[in-house]
Amino acid sequence: MRTLVIETATAACSVALIDDGVVIARNHVVVGRGHAERLVPMIAALPEQGRADAILVDCGPGSFTGVRVGLAAARGLGIGWGVPVHGYSSLASIAAAALSVQPGEAIVAVLDGGHGEVFQQGFDGALVADGPAVSRNPADAVAALRGRRVVGQGLARLRTADPALPDCDRLPDAADAVLLSIDQRSLPPAPLYGRAPDAVPSARA
Repeated sequence: MRTLVIETATAACSVALIDDGVVIARNHVVVGRGHAERLVPMIAALPEQGRADAILVDCGPGSFTGVRVGLAAARGLGIGWGVPVHGYSSLASIAAAALSVQPGEAIVAVLDGGHGEVFQQGFDGALVADGPAVSRNPADAVAALRGRRVVGQGLARLRTADPALPDCDRLPDAADAVLLSIDQRSLPPAPLYGRAPDAVPSARA
């Protein structure tokens, strides 16, 4: 079974084709902005223009715009190709990649959440989450580490509270989706925002 993976939830824009658990093609670039312009050409450059039996997309948490770009592309291709679309978490992807290199230790994944905060989620050595993703300010996020190893692009912001934290500023990569469990690759294709919306509807008079 061939799966197209779409990753646009952060400053990175990446795609991958996974066939029976093996990454057969990938492209990963750090674009900052402009995911919508880069994504479709990247998919088209894959073997058979990325055509697959299923689509997997990063649902966040991460950039509001980036998450929605990836989801829109995944849903559109899923309808056009008549294939299922599933989601995964950017934080689980980062943790999985780090554990594949240095297994066994509990780990905390962090991503820049905007508004001066980070998205944060802890995992044990078997990549089981210890709770939902949360948004915290740097000082609270550092306190929540409790001595655990930490990885992710959000470390740059955490170092404003603790300059001694290591340089492990990893971004999600579509190819790392192969490291996730079936359950972690079977989320609904809907945004994982990591916090409440910034704007809420005003109360009716």
